[in-house]
Amino acid sequence: MKLTPVFRHNTPDMETFIIVLLVLTSIAAVTVIVERALALREEKVAPRALTEAVVNYSTPRDLQMLKSVCSQNASPLAKLLLFSAEHLDMPKSENSALVETRARYEISKLERGLVVLEIIVGIAPLMGLVGTIFGLISLFGSMDTGAAANTGKFANGISIALYATLMGLVIAIPALISWSYFSRKVEAFAVKMEAVCDEFLRKHYRNETAVAEAAAGAQRAAAAAGKSH
Repeated sequence: MKLTPVFRHNTPDMETFIIVLLVLTSIAAVTVIVERALALREEKVAPRALTEAVVNYSTPRDLQMLKSVCSQNASPLAKLLLFSAEHLDMPKSENSALVETRARYEISKLERGLVVLEIIVGIAPLMGLVGTIFGLISLFGSMDTGAAANTGKFANGISIALYATLMGLVIAIPALISWSYFSRKVEAFAVKMEAVCDEFLRKHYRNETAVAEAAAGAQRAAAAAGKSH
């Protein structure tokens, strides 16, 4: 019974503190959602021009054209293609391993901010619940016999206390939807970038091998012609 005055005195400050936290949380969620929506666009991550340049890549002579397209379309995919182009003197397996390592770094940059949404999804309902519990403690702690008989006042007090939980859920639900959507989008971009880089390396090394075999065949033919004479 001695705790009642303490709760009665501190609860308004606590409710205000929790509401302020919820407002700040909602601002953070909106900021991350807008920033990621702008950053995770196709033209910002994997422009169509880069995909078409790799599709049209047929011989090592097209390498300069591909580099030019990458320079004009700065993006994570362009960085990966330029990175792989810088290591074409290595065997294909080593180049692929380096590109995979660099791709993980680029994907981690795409996931920037998503952990904030994940945290908000977890803490917003809990903060709302804490606000509701303190509100109910204040309500029951300040009630006397006359107030208990006034059901209208009692119901109004409960509804006010539940607003904190409602606010927490209103923040958490859009954050959860956005987190799921952006996570799937990052996964889709990761698969696309991997496929495009793999196609580029496959085409380049296949053409390089064909050129080397043709040159070796020409040398063998020249050597055979020389022997016949």
